[in-house]
Amino acid sequence: MPDTIPIQPAPAEGQQAAPGANNQDNNQDSQAIELCASGALHDGGLAVGFDVVYAGQTMRAFAIRFEGKVHAYLNRCTHVAMEMDYQEGKFFDDSGQWLLCASHGAAYAPDTGACAGGPCRGGLIRVPLSEADGMVRWHTSYLLKPVES
Repeated sequence: MPDTIPIQPAPAEGQQAAPGANNQDNNQDSQAIELCASGALHDGGLAVGFDVVYAGQTMRAFAIRFEGKVHAYLNRCTHVAMEMDYQEGKFFDDSGQWLLCASHGAAYAPDTGACAGGPCRGGLIRVPLSEADGMVRWHTSYLLKPVES
């Protein structure tokens, strides 16, 4: 798979998400896709990985829980466009406070995806999520689609 996808940072607090990854209310064609039961995500614990098509390329994404809220991002470090986890679902550091890229040590804020230190070039690309009725769902957008079987 080519690594030529432009990495767009997660928005800073108060800013909008990257084009195509914004709030699902702005996209009438958005679909909510069931990802996992709410109980599968624990604060600072293992992520739930899933496949998406972003900008026409299939790649991994991951969902986490941090401070009681669910968040999801494309599994692409902004330093080098490669997957961040060295073990399936292991993104948090030992303290459960930071998302780490296992290859070069880039650190990201779990609640925003913003670069917190190390060799990152901007923030992670957010995947819109919702949580209701004991289920976590991710939402499609113009650039973010489900993998077709």
